[in-house]
Amino acid sequence: MPAAVAVVVPARNEEESLPRCLAALDEAGRALADAYPSVALSVTVVLDGCTDASARVVAEYPVAQPLAVDFASVGLARRAGVAHAVAQLGQPASQIWVANTDADTEVPGQWLVEQCRLAASGVELILGTVVPNPVGLDAALERAWHAAHPLDDGHDYVHGANLGFRADSYLAVGGFAALDIHEDADLIARLKSLGVRWAAVDSIRATTSARTTGRTSGGFAGYLRDLPL
Repeated sequence: MPAAVAVVVPARNEEESLPRCLAALDEAGRALADAYPSVALSVTVVLDGCTDASARVVAEYPVAQPLAVDFASVGLARRAGVAHAVAQLGQPASQIWVANTDADTEVPGQWLVEQCRLAASGVELILGTVVPNPVGLDAALERAWHAAHPLDDGHDYVHGANLGFRADSYLAVGGFAALDIHEDADLIARLKSLGVRWAAVDSIRATTSARTTGRTSGGFAGYLRDLPL
């Protein structure tokens, strides 16, 4: 069982989405405290060049602490968030689990409990599933997305919005790279090459924004926008 869990959330002008994200993380944190009271928890929201009220939103949620940076790079934002959280927790890296999500994503209540359970079994990397929020999503686009993404254990999806790993394994491969997109897939490829024990599961399915204009030129929003109907 990890001694501590560090949740890292990159955010760039996400004042509208952050309340739902942080409320979900608060629920997941309370579930973790109930199931594994000895596991410490930190939640770091990396405010990357935010010019809106994102910082004020974070201040309203005691579960989270802000980290202000100005990279305009999700890879560097995630990297800074992990480094900050690991340093703050003060535990050996082998005893820290890093759970990653995005500011426009809502994780399920058992998100952290399930990751800790898998980590305790020896898993060093967890790939979770993500579904677009159906609210306001065109029905044809929603059907097309689900047709292309069967949801089950053993999937081959990589989502930075639903990803966990042991901190020492992460550090062994050099951490997140300075990439504006696909920083998650890049990291996972290096972790798998290292030979870590990994699991792809649907038991921690998260819901993410169905917007088709994202904070980067690619990523989930761009993929959703360009999905053939």
